[in-house]
Amino acid sequence: MRLRLALAAFLLLGASGAGAQYAHVPPSLNGTGIVYMGREIAQVMGHEGADWLERPERTQEEQPERVIDAMQLKPTDVVADIGAGTGYFSIRIAKRLPQGRVLAEDIQPEMIQLMRDGMSAGGVSNIEPILGTTDDPHLPAGTVDKALMVDAYHEFDKPLEMMRGIVRGLKPDGQVVFVEYRGEDEAVPIKSHHKMTEAQLTAEMAAVGLHLQRRFEALPWQHVLIYGR
Repeated sequence: MRLRLALAAFLLLGASGAGAQYAHVPPSLNGTGIVYMGREIAQVMGHEGADWLERPERTQEEQPERVIDAMQLKPTDVVADIGAGTGYFSIRIAKRLPQGRVLAEDIQPEMIQLMRDGMSAGGVSNIEPILGTTDDPHLPAGTVDKALMVDAYHEFDKPLEMMRGIVRGLKPDGQVVFVEYRGEDEAVPIKSHHKMTEAQLTAEMAAVGLHLQRRFEALPWQHVLIYGR
């Protein structure tokens, strides 16, 4: 009921500005009470949960190398890893880019430090950590071939502003790659606020001028959805 009321408020307010895109409801369990296009934004996982990002079973549950294969990278690509956390994906991607680089963005300084530690341990030097904010990833304009978000977008406090910043960072033929737990599947063992459906994500990307170009659906629990202009 709360989400239906919030969606009605969103439609009445219209799309005349960033502030008008958001509605507020009493927070539900694991939600923030902030509603964007009918979806209650999930609570963010803080740096205190960093160990979960590096759990050994993640290689089987999320199959990161298959995700990177699906991105169809070129050796010279510039990849922005948004919400990079400890650098779990950034480090793996950097090893695929002998002439390219990774812009590894996170809003938590503690995650940036953990990322730097991982870079040192992993022996990679083509990662540039970026401390972003909740409304701006601080990407250099027009430089990014692929922007990746792994289990992150659904937690953005200001998804519209963040996506506008990401789109500004893309090259004209750049793509945005989302890895999100399938909201269509109740059997996926993740809390509902931390899942997304393809339909919801596609509607939200249309608001920033992106459309679905490709999908990869071979992971156990997650979509890989790739959008471009």
